[in-house]
Amino acid sequence: MPYVVAEPCIKCKYTDCVEVCPVDCFKEGPNFLIIDPEECIDCGACVPECPTEAIFLDEDLPAKWTEYIEINARLSAKWPEITEQADPLPEAEEYKDIEDKRSMLIE
Repeated sequence: MPYVVAEPCIKCKYTDCVEVCPVDCFKEGPNFLIIDPEECIDCGACVPECPTEAIFLDEDLPAKWTEYIEINARLSAKWPEITEQADPLPEAEEYKDIEDKRSMLIE
């Protein structure tokens, strides 16, 4: 049961989670991070590091974000791996607490 990055990450892209991942399962898009479900070892080290509280075990993902299981899996085949912490997006603080950001996801 892999972990999943959900909607709160959109337009923020904090990478604190990337820094603690022991298997480099994160991948990076223009304004969102995802977890490759084939690489994730379910350790949970990333969860407390996420400033937007966007990471969930797939079975604990809130129902309103279940589509992110498929999104993480699908985009993991397209997006490049990210293995080092980087600066968040310039607008991260502005979008950190905004809800309903799905339409803002750049795939």
